[in-house]
Amino acid sequence: MATRTGSADLPLHGGRVPTWLATRMAALGRVLAEAIVHHYGRDELLRRLSHPFWFQSFGAVMGMDWHSSGMTTSVLSALKRGLAPVQAELGLFVCGGRGRHSRATPLELAHVGERTGLDGAALARTSRLVAKIDSAAVQDGYELYLHGFIVTAEGRWCVIQQGMNTTSREARRYHWLSEGLRGFLDSPHAAIEGRNRGAIVNLADARAERNRRAELALLQEGAARTIDWLRRHACRQGALALAPEPQIERFAEPTSAPAVAAAQGAPPRLVMPHHHDVRLCDVMLPRLQATLAAAAERGPRDFCELLLVPGVGARTVAALAHVAEVIHGAPARFADPARFSMALGGKDRHPFPVPLRVYDETLRVLKDALAAARLGREEKLGAIRELDRQARALERATGAAGMHPAARFARLLQDERARSGQYGGRSVFGIEPSQ
Repeated sequence: MATRTGSADLPLHGGRVPTWLATRMAALGRVLAEAIVHHYGRDELLRRLSHPFWFQSFGAVMGMDWHSSGMTTSVLSALKRGLAPVQAELGLFVCGGRGRHSRATPLELAHVGERTGLDGAALARTSRLVAKIDSAAVQDGYELYLHGFIVTAEGRWCVIQQGMNTTSREARRYHWLSEGLRGFLDSPHAAIEGRNRGAIVNLADARAERNRRAELALLQEGAARTIDWLRRHACRQGALALAPEPQIERFAEPTSAPAVAAAQGAPPRLVMPHHHDVRLCDVMLPRLQATLAAAAERGPRDFCELLLVPGVGARTVAALAHVAEVIHGAPARFADPARFSMALGGKDRHPFPVPLRVYDETLRVLKDALAAARLGREEKLGAIRELDRQARALERATGAAGMHPAARFARLLQDERARSGQYGGRSVFGIEPSQ
């Protein structure tokens, strides 16, 4: 049975992704997806996309704002655009999106059915049902505006959809995964991300089965009984009382962390802050230092033939070390998505402007490694994988001496920003000057 994997707060942010970044995100999203499918298969990619912490880290490593609601839209758009030319070959189809693209999901799934032999009508029905559950059966104050449906050639799928609450200026993301799913009305979500605001009507939860039976009985008995029930429960001032009868009691999510842990098997909870800048409290510094140390140690040994651009190579290896973790890391490695923004920065200059030369060199190395792997030469992809292994091996040994952690982190950011012009740094505010 699919279960929730955690929760997170996503502040609502406006703006758009500039073309220079959107094009690169599509290319990097494609090559990362292809690498994961190459190493672990299509089902594993679906599992990762349905994991809220990995999804957030995936977007952060691509240069998108590391904590905002726009992450969901931009990542799904990048995947859809990037995988479109190879979707038949890869056996992976990304449908839907935001607004009108969301409403076109059933038609897109019907086309997928025509191309693959899958039951497109059944997939379209699933898409509509999932959207209806998160917009009607789950009444949590968030109105859906985005729906993404990713399906494999075998018919397995995951859904990522998001709602917004304009009053609180927050978003909530819902993750679904078909693996192990036996029905849509017994706690089917793989994860729901968003700030807990107290009582939530969740009629899709297994514990709400009595509620569903009672509501169906009310419908079958006609409007007269419903009106009579409302009349009997009106308060003295004439307003309707919200407290329901026992047989239609609401399911409320646990509001405390211990209650959540007890009810859901202690899933990790990710709280995305409202501040734009990446702070020391947002990252696990030992892991960040280990990643950078692995790049420094393994880079000269494993990448001497891969890196050809003077002055950019060492920085590219550092970016590749973060990318390697996104490809190979275990779920527990993604508890601090902000750390992955240290690979290629962010479009809003947080933690630093996107280093375009490093971005393009990272893409070149990954594309070359995948092309070689398709011909049976795995050494280049193996070198990237070794970066992840080495980082985990070095994690316990880094940061034990020297500067205070806050000073070390500040120095990392200072050095990166100082070299931004050298790396072709760019943000929505413009191109960084060379020093």
